[in-house]
Formats: sequence, structure tokens, C-alpha cells
Amino acid sequence: MIANKQPNVVLISLDGVRADVAYSGKFPTLNQLCERGVVFKRVVSSSPLTPVSHASVFTGLFPPRHGVRHLFLEQIVDDVKTLPEILKEHGYATHAIVSCPGLNHWYGFNRGFDSYDDRVPPGADGKDALHTVDVQARGRSAKKAGEVAEKAAALLNELPPERFFLFLHFFDAHWPYEPPPPFATLCNGNLYEGEIAYIDQMLGQFLEDISRRGLWDNLLLIVMADHGEDLNGLYSNDHGGEKLGHPEEDGHGCLLYDATQLVPLIIHFPWQCGYQGQVESQVRLVDIAPTVLDWLQIDDGSDFDGVSLMPHVLGKGKDLVGYCETHYPRENPQTLAKHPDLHDLKAVRLRKAEAEFKVIWHLESDWVEIYDLQQDPLERVNLVKRSPADG
Repeated sequence: MIANKQPNVVLISLDGVRADVAYSGKFPTLNQLCERGVVFKRVVSSSPLTPVSHASVFTGLFPPRHGVRHLFLEQIVDDVKTLPEILKEHGYATHAIVSCPGLNHWYGFNRGFDSYDDRVPPGADGKDALHTVDVQARGRSAKKAGEVAEKAAALLNELPPERFFLFLHFFDAHWPYEPPPPFATLCNGNLYEGEIAYIDQMLGQFLEDISRRGLWDNLLLIVMADHGEDLNGLYSNDHGGEKLGHPEEDGHGCLLYDATQLVPLIIHFPWQCGYQGQVESQVRLVDIAPTVLDWLQIDDGSDFDGVSLMPHVLGKGKDLVGYCETHYPRENPQTLAKHPDLHDLKAVRLRKAEAEFKVIWHLESDWVEIYDLQQDPLERVNLVKRSPADG
């Protein structure tokens, strides 16, 4: 694959943004990116947890191999190279601005970066939110999208005109869903979408800075999300909450249904390449790192679980098996105390031709869920009846 000489790479994570909402047509910046880039319609996240999923993005590996399985227990294993480490070895200036405890340098996400801004406010109790496993308590300890965009604009002034890698992370689409004015009223009272509207505007401001500096012609831009949010019935495919039978789910973390596991992925290539359109075949977040390196013609010998998506960009890609897992149900003491019968989960999402299925295993249990996603896209009818002995 032929790339420009010394191209730049910008990777942007819209943490917590569902695929169906991102592609709803409600957000001007995302709409423009979809019109001008390659839009992947079926992208499977490795986990509904920020550090686990991002570790897959940075390493091109599924959780069993990169080592981050829980919200706050493990770090990326030492013998695995991350995307910024590889790019740094090939002469890239590497910088990141992240906005929540789930991407703290403790996990190893700072490896390979020249600068890694992971400073966030303390939690409501005044303590470092990194050390809590309550995803809602973590939600208040974050940079706002405006601050991320402002810092990113300042950073652009310091970067070389060629061969830089920049990672930006927007966290606002998490609880407590408190968008600033006027975004709280822009989406008919839907505060989650109000937060995304706020992110969208700040993202647009950053992309205008990219344009003013004349960087579009030599830029590979990837916009993705690490997981979605289950809003307890706000959307038709939600499963969380007492009324829907899953009181343990509060946003994300405990379940592996498509509400949290299907995420947006948009790749915007340099203008002269002409790559645009939609990719319907199923891909994964683990495919991002191999795709970037393929485009840059960098082969460092890494053994990825993911594959390059360039064949998909060219209309020749095949459906890929999606794998995801969560060990959060039994990691969070508060959740486990209320719901002692919860199981950790693993799932595969399969698609080929007209067939599309999800299989979810409840670990340390005989309970399995199987959904025919063509006939049952909301994942309501388990094809395997649950036995009372499953617990």
C-alpha cells in the first residue's frame, strides 16, 4: 500500500459513543467525516471497559494477550509493543491528551509517547479516581472536551509538520451526562446525545485547526469509540436496568450486547487517495493498529490478533470474527454485593453472508446465550433456554 512520504497520524477516541448514535446523522462533524471517509458499520469492541478496550486498540491484541482484563488490576504486558512505541522507533513524534483515569499511565498507555497528558481532577471524595472500580465515580474525574480540544490546538503549534502521531481522547459521553449549555437542550432532552453534540463541536474545532495548518493532505485520521453506553431503555436495543432484566448494568461494564459492543470507526485518508464509502463487513478494534502500520508501510514483525483493514477499504475484505469479554461483574464489590449470582462473560460475534449470530458464555456456569442477529437484532430471544440450575 503506497502512502505519502512521512505522513502524520491522528487517532481520536470518542469514549462511550454508541455506533447507532454516532451514525444517526445528528452530529455535523461526524457527518462530514462519514461523507468524506471510510465508514465501518459493524465494528466489535474487545470489552465494555475503557482500559481493556483501548489496550486492544494500542496493541492489536485481544485481552488475553495484552494482559489488561479488569478495570484496575493489570497493566499491558511488558513484552507487547504498543502502536506509539512502534511509531516512535520509526521516527515519529508521539503525543497524547487523555481525559479519564481509565487511560492513566499506570496501565502502560504512555509507553512510546514523547508526552502523555493524563492529568484529571480528583474524584468527588478528593481521592485519585484511578483506584476505584466504580465507573460512575470515575465519570466525574475527567477533562472536558473543550479542554482536550484547547490542549490539542496548542500541541499542534509545537509538532513538526511531518511524521507525528497524536492521540486524543474525549470522555464526555459517560455518566453523569451533564453537557454544558446549549448542548443540554439541543437533542430533545437526551443528555447523552447532548454530550456527544458537545464533543462533536469540539472535535470540529480541532479539525478546523488541522485545516488551517494545511495538514489534511498528509494526514491519516482515525475516529473510533472504545465501547458504547446502555441507557436503560432510552434506545430500543438497551438491556440495562431493572425493567429490562439487568439491574447490574449501569451504562456499561457488565453486559456484552451490541448496545455497548458495536462502536463507530471512521478512517479519513489523505484527500488524493480517494478512499470513501461504507464497509458493511464485520471488523474489530484490534484491526486498527495493523491498519495504521500497513498504510505507513511499517512491518516490525509484530504478531497481531488483528489484521489490516486496507482490503476492506478497497472493497475486498471479509467478515472477521469479533471477540469480547468482561470481568467487571465480579470485579466491582458494590455490584457483586447486590447481585451475587452474576457471572463474568465472554462472547463472539459471527457474520457471514446472510447469517449473523452472537454467542455469550457466562463463565463458571452452564448458561449460554445465542442470538440470531438477522432475525433478532435487539438480542431479546435466547435460542438456548436457561436452566434453573444455571444460577
